Amino acid sequence: MVTALKYHLRWEVPPALYRSLVAGWSSPVARQAHNLKVLGSNPSPATNFIEEIDKLSVPRTISAQNSAEIAVKVKFPKIIRHRRIEATIYGKTPNYSFYRLAYYVAGKRQLRNFKTYKEAKDEAERKVREIADGSQAAALTADQSRDALAALQRLETLRQTSGRRYSLLAAVSGFADNVGKLNGRSIDEAVDGYMQTTAVVQRKGLSEAVEEFIENRKHKSIPTNGKRAQNSYVYACNVASWLRKFATTFTGTAVCDLSKDHLDKHFKSLTKVAGKSRNDQRAAVKMFLSWSVRKDYLPVNNRLFEADGLAREGVESAETDFYRPKEFKAFLDNANADLLPVIALGGLAGLRVEEIMRLGWEDVWRVAGHIEISAKQAKTRQRRLVEICPTLAELLASYRDTKGAIWTRGKNAYNLEFPELRQQLEIPSRRNGLRHAFCTYHLALHTNENMTAAQAGNSPAMIHAHYKGLATKPDAEKWFAVKQGNSAHE
Repeated sequence: MVTALKYHLRWEVPPALYRSLVAGWSSPVARQAHNLKVLGSNPSPATNFIEEIDKLSVPRTISAQNSAEIAVKVKFPKIIRHRRIEATIYGKTPNYSFYRLAYYVAGKRQLRNFKTYKEAKDEAERKVREIADGSQAAALTADQSRDALAALQRLETLRQTSGRRYSLLAAVSGFADNVGKLNGRSIDEAVDGYMQTTAVVQRKGLSEAVEEFIENRKHKSIPTNGKRAQNSYVYACNVASWLRKFATTFTGTAVCDLSKDHLDKHFKSLTKVAGKSRNDQRAAVKMFLSWSVRKDYLPVNNRLFEADGLAREGVESAETDFYRPKEFKAFLDNANADLLPVIALGGLAGLRVEEIMRLGWEDVWRVAGHIEISAKQAKTRQRRLVEICPTLAELLASYRDTKGAIWTRGKNAYNLEFPELRQQLEIPSRRNGLRHAFCTYHLALHTNENMTAAQAGNSPAMIHAHYKGLATKPDAEKWFAVKQGNSAHE
């Protein structure tokens, strides 16, 4: 009877109650005390122990729902196999109320917990099939699988927006490498710092950028407030012409797409241009590229300046040509009153034509025995005093009371009038021939490069390189002693 009762209780009541009841059967007194406790203070004589137990028992259907694991008849550990792959299910223990599933993926043991045997068995059957089919996904937990899918979706979004494709391994590897380099700082901090110090390159068409560059520099060739312009108008026009030609060579190209090959190709095409002019054009292109970096049209770390085409080429100095004393005298004898002082100042003071165009008569007489070239009048923007030799003083004496500019009709008028006089006198054209003659004869007369350089507003090295040994001292004496209307000095 007791055995049958135990069997009945084993499957009909909760485990805790069952253990309590079985323990109570150890003595009649204990069983009786238990019965009284169960039956209450007014037990019914017609009620026996089995009937009371039936009243206390959980209905069979509810018991099956809440304690389904009680009916499991499995010998643990349970091996689940598929082909040569095995997974092991371990049963619950008094100290651990979960089923454990163990299997190996890529040589590493994976261990997972389940509340019910059915969940563990279903997962084991799924895993052994995945592993047998060669899938490495079996090594992932459910959370890891969700993370992997979400990461792949983020990479696909990046590909659609940027056009760049990255594998999940490449993305994670890059992340891990960079974290290791940051010494505890986050990648967000590093990116924010980079964006604050590094400009983002803008895409700008080459032709459009060139026109913007020319427009931005236009003010430099315009005099303001009575001050000399930073750049000459002719120079500004030359730079604009060179850069526009450069842009039209690569129509449709953006500045950020320029390469060393583009620069090499452009300067190789200038075969008919003199070496000095090519160097001038190289300087203009370099100036444009530097401006493009400042405007964020080119990255700071571009390497365009390393292009072979931008390397300055060696140019042999052209032979210095200058007028002779006889030719100089012819100019002085035949020049009109406006042109005469310009010729005299160029040949006997060594002034540049541009400097003469900026001078007024007050600059000639302000400092006794010297012509004052102010910083705004000098090509080098450095003030200097030029000595007035006796011959020059004699030629300019008749202009002592003249006011205003020395030349009043602009450089273009001079560029027409002086060549016309030269042609009439059948004198060959010699570029900057008056200034070159002064430097040549002054150095020959005084044999002092520093003195000549100070007068001409040049460097001693330049004087030595271009004018040394071109004339004799007797020739120099003739030049500085020439007299207007006096044929004795030729």
